[in-house]
Amino acid sequence: MTQQHHVPAKPFESVQDPAGWTASDMAASGEFLFHLDPAHIVELDAAVRALQDNATPIMEITRERFPLDTLADALRTVRSDITDGRGFVQIRGFPVDRYTNEQSAIAFWGIGMHLGDGVFSQNKKGHVLGHITDIGETVHNRSQRGPYSSDTIPYHVDCCDIVGLLCLHTARSGGESSLASSVTVHNEMLQRRPDLVRVLAEPYYRDRRDEVPSGMPPWYSLAVFHYHQGYLSTSIEPTYMGSAHRLDGIPEMSPEQKEALALVQEIADEQRLDIAFEPGDMQFINNYVIMHTRQGFDDDPDPARRRHLLRLWLKNKGNRPLPEAYFARHGEPNEVDWPGGIVGPDTVLNAPLTPR
Repeated sequence: MTQQHHVPAKPFESVQDPAGWTASDMAASGEFLFHLDPAHIVELDAAVRALQDNATPIMEITRERFPLDTLADALRTVRSDITDGRGFVQIRGFPVDRYTNEQSAIAFWGIGMHLGDGVFSQNKKGHVLGHITDIGETVHNRSQRGPYSSDTIPYHVDCCDIVGLLCLHTARSGGESSLASSVTVHNEMLQRRPDLVRVLAEPYYRDRRDEVPSGMPPWYSLAVFHYHQGYLSTSIEPTYMGSAHRLDGIPEMSPEQKEALALVQEIADEQRLDIAFEPGDMQFINNYVIMHTRQGFDDDPDPARRRHLLRLWLKNKGNRPLPEAYFARHGEPNEVDWPGGIVGPDTVLNAPLTPR
């Protein structure tokens, strides 16, 4: 497929960026797939076993402590593709069945350290290694979120620069994941409803869903489309937006805001790229240029065979310049080192190897 060059984005104009792909072109090219070869597996195996032999805690694993030879060079190119190119990659060929869950988590974390510059907490419990699996929750519970349920989740982004997933087990049926270029969605909306693009460039109230940082209100506000220093960055969380009005002083969304969000979902679904996860697949997504979703699913009755993905929320300060509103979500903008993550008043970072 023809690669677009980045042209500085201007407000309410069509955006030209390598991340502005169509699903048909991307599926035809297959360029998003990175296949691990046998030499890569040997390097990963050696790195994992060295860390286990030294009883290195997973949170102490850094890029330097997870040395890779030929794979490190390849991952530098992959990182560039994520941050400055199409915006995502699917790494295939990790033999997850050969490893324990702990060993798989170490390999996943180590690759993540080569693709990012650190991790964010994914919830108020401080989980920096997340588990995407059904533990009986539902997104209809306004104190819960999608990772812990089997519910369908709308197109959204996560609260980090890059989200990484490692598939340990697939569902018995359903659970399909899809990606959509938020650049392409933006450009298509400009063609159909430029008035709604302007609505999406204004802040929406969002519910923190009872995961409230110390000294902050139980809500925050953030636009969907941000034009800043020549970049379009997108942030959309329909579940959080849809329940914000339950909080004192927060109004219901306007009809125009609801219509705009609905059109984003419609266009994203039209433009979606379906990628079937295979056990061992790792997927890394740039949240500023890619939206993702997951269909509802039915699990195997055997707990050991239920759908289970590991998740990392990665930091990447060199990703792009971000507007002040991203920083304000987390506190006083001039006091926030880099925006991302979820914490509560008593959050302590930890990396659980089982869902909890």
